Amino acid sequence: MSVYESLHLHITSDKFYLVPRDVTDSNEILVIDRVTQEISLQKIHSYKRTLYHLTERQTLDNKTYLLMLENALKAEHYYFSSTYDITHTLQRLYNTSPDFVQMSLHERADQRFLWNGHVLKELSQQPELILTIKPCSINSKTFEYILVSRRSVYRAGTRFYVRGIDTEGQVANFVETEQIIQCDGHMGSYVQIRGSIPIYWSQRPNLKYKPHIKINTSGHMEVFNRHMEDQSYNYGDQVIVNLVNQTGSEGLLEKSFSQCITNSQNQNVRYEYFDFHHECKRMRWDRLSILVNRLAEDTKRFGCFMLQKDGTVVSHQNGIFRTNCIDCLDRTNVVQSLFARVIAEEQLKRLGVLEGGQSVADYGSFNNLFNNIWADNADIISKQYAGTGALKTDFTRLGKRTNFGLLMDGWNSLIRYFKNNFSDGFRQDSIDLILGNYEVEENEGISKQCPLQMPVIFVIAIAMSVISILLPDENVTEQFMYVLFWGSASVVSMAMIYIFGVEFVDKPKLVHTSDKAL
Repeated sequence: MSVYESLHLHITSDKFYLVPRDVTDSNEILVIDRVTQEISLQKIHSYKRTLYHLTERQTLDNKTYLLMLENALKAEHYYFSSTYDITHTLQRLYNTSPDFVQMSLHERADQRFLWNGHVLKELSQQPELILTIKPCSINSKTFEYILVSRRSVYRAGTRFYVRGIDTEGQVANFVETEQIIQCDGHMGSYVQIRGSIPIYWSQRPNLKYKPHIKINTSGHMEVFNRHMEDQSYNYGDQVIVNLVNQTGSEGLLEKSFSQCITNSQNQNVRYEYFDFHHECKRMRWDRLSILVNRLAEDTKRFGCFMLQKDGTVVSHQNGIFRTNCIDCLDRTNVVQSLFARVIAEEQLKRLGVLEGGQSVADYGSFNNLFNNIWADNADIISKQYAGTGALKTDFTRLGKRTNFGLLMDGWNSLIRYFKNNFSDGFRQDSIDLILGNYEVEENEGISKQCPLQMPVIFVIAIAMSVISILLPDENVTEQFMYVLFWGSASVVSMAMIYIFGVEFVDKPKLVHTSDKAL
């Protein structure tokens, strides 16, 4: 518990509220209940005057819902602005009408990235997501490097419970990332997007390290086309950069994806497949230059948005790279940072910061800053979807793969395994609750059943095994039989958990998002 020098005291008929003074970053409030004398630290406060009307069962369920909301609110790197609309890119903001500018920030926000949209239905405020702003200097010229990633609220959730596309054409882990460079009032912007493979597929956790991927090709062309048309409307021409493996279940997804693009006959979409793991095996990450060079003409054709300080537009971004791997995390992060580096060098030259033959790599301070910003961005997006920092960030930070990086990848993979299997159900429910995908009703738990109603057999068996070993018994044979029985029960129950793993993972209880498409 934090210690504060001075406090504000707020008094109601039921409670005392003690709020820290002159502290802007604290969300802790000490609450003293004048009826029950209960004292607690709270982040979330009830809109209702009291909770005494709840039944005992409803009170327990309410505590669970509060834990879900706190879990969602504790997610890092969500940003709020009351003066600037950070849900839109610079180019979108420029291409707006005077009527649009007169609208409130809440009304004109891009609803795809409005994460507090549900909780602000009756208010008018403005939020956002992952934002980094760093002052920089090259050749004695100062500028600001800004990176903002906007994660879509549609089909939002956790790694294994939300995959692929839904019936509305929205995909899992859709993120719009904008790179902005400001120098002496001039501005440059470059946008990339990522999103799950836009077909019906799922990968439900079942205690196995890599759960089986299920693909449903029935009727997915309609929603695939809907997704691609939506992206074309928002971003123009697209190059789809697919980084999944060519073999195994990822290979089946790649074939289905490429077939969809062929069948769609969308003239605004081009498909570029690059088997990341195969091309870069045995630590040959320098081979990523093959992909960058292959897409050089598209990079030049798409360009970037450049705005002079007098409001004159020098150039528009006319297309976009849509990059994905299986999770749209680790491999995607690496490739997007490479595309961003190419454009950053072009923007800095056009802004007069870099000279003709110079590159970002020539300036160690900014080069390190650039690498670390993109690696941090990768970690944050990964934490929000998979529960841990990203893999392969040693390459993004250092420009090469290292043995320590491989060890950290192994550690993060292990943590992902446990979180994806044993805590993501609750985390999924937290996201669905704060986004309004599930709304709690007042009669829940009375006339309407509450959906909140770890296997124990293995826990009991292993506990009894330990007790039988640690507690001495005068009859050694009898103790041996106890250990043998409970040890056998532990082995059998563990085997059953593995075989029927899907029954033992932490499942979401409020909304089964991944079942909508399959």
